[in-house]
Amino acid sequence: MAPAAVPLNMKWLPLNSKLKVKSQLQTSSRNIEFERVQLPEKTRNSRVLVLGGTGRVGGSTAIALSNLCPDLRILVAGRNREKGEALVAKLGGNSGFSQVDINDQDSLQTALQDVDLVVHTAGPFQQAEKCSVLEAAINTKTAYVDVCDDTSYAVRAKSFMSRALAANVPAITTGGIYPGVSNVMAAELVRAAETETEEDEPERLRFSYYTAGTGGAGPTILATSFFLLGEEVIAYSKGEKIKLKPYSGMLNVDFGKGIGKRDVYLLNLPEVRSAYEILGVPTVSARFGTAPFFWNWGMEAMTNLFPPEFLRDRSKVQRLVELFDPVVRAVDGIAGERVSMRVDLELSSGRSKVGLFSHSKLSVSVGIATAAFALAILEGSTQPGVWFPEEAQGLAIEAREVLLQRASQGTFNFVMNRSPWTIETNPKELGLGIYV
Repeated sequence: MAPAAVPLNMKWLPLNSKLKVKSQLQTSSRNIEFERVQLPEKTRNSRVLVLGGTGRVGGSTAIALSNLCPDLRILVAGRNREKGEALVAKLGGNSGFSQVDINDQDSLQTALQDVDLVVHTAGPFQQAEKCSVLEAAINTKTAYVDVCDDTSYAVRAKSFMSRALAANVPAITTGGIYPGVSNVMAAELVRAAETETEEDEPERLRFSYYTAGTGGAGPTILATSFFLLGEEVIAYSKGEKIKLKPYSGMLNVDFGKGIGKRDVYLLNLPEVRSAYEILGVPTVSARFGTAPFFWNWGMEAMTNLFPPEFLRDRSKVQRLVELFDPVVRAVDGIAGERVSMRVDLELSSGRSKVGLFSHSKLSVSVGIATAAFALAILEGSTQPGVWFPEEAQGLAIEAREVLLQRASQGTFNFVMNRSPWTIETNPKELGLGIYV
């Protein structure tokens, strides 16, 4: 049973906002016209700390927040002062840098004392032993969202539910692009299906992700990929939990115009468990693929060459990252960084519905997606407690459409609740993951 709504602390008043003013969002490659978010006066000048702000995901999130809500006071937090101050110079007068070590609880709590919201992007989350940032946020009564992509970490974060409720702190875990936006897409597909008819039950939910190269996200995403290869894949089939080998179960999935058909492979991702438990779909799985195609072969080979214990060791994975990163970056320059998410829902009647999200730059899109969750919390759409994105207490059902609208800005293909045949294409491949 869902907990009853409780009054938010003084930092968090349930307020509404509207998308009104258009602005030019500055990206590394071009200017894109976006809808500027008009926050209510009480939250317009909120202080938002982006932890991991000197990294690719955190930096992109800080830029998105600054452009979408120029009145927000943004603190870029990290260990590298030079990188942090360089980003602050781009963000303008409403920003600053805070030197923070997430492994030092005193440092964290000091940084969060006068902050309204902390956005935790300092991955990788795999093999992390504690939820130090979430704990510090609860202790300082600061709202929280993270971009966790690890099942164990997300489950550990949920164990702080009672403490977050007692402190009156709203928190969302797995609130990035995938997982994150993909969870909300799945929740909306299920809600729409259940609204249309009571007899037609959701039976199978499949998450399929594609990113060209590392998507411009840098060494962190490379480390994450290696860590995931060391994890046994958990999926669900007709209500039963099953364990599978990582990077197995290949499917050829059509991601529509601009991406085309791609091979995707099983990975252990947190949205599988959360969607199964929260949305009640009996069969759930998640798959990922990349380009050029030989990276997939390499990922599959690593699961056979290295024992799981090796791929779970942070120091050994870091050495692998240092070895492969220069090569990956060189190939990234050719493959680009297109990203696509396809969520398929199959119903008991045999009907299928699809949600599709495609963007030309993951490094831009992930920041906009994460910013969308941050704004939802600032607007009071999140109740106190620790929630997954598909939970109504984490993101109110009436706020989902707004979040998807914001997160999908800049996409070249975004559709929801469509039949599969309406999105599928047969584009021509030029090579190295490039389609026309």
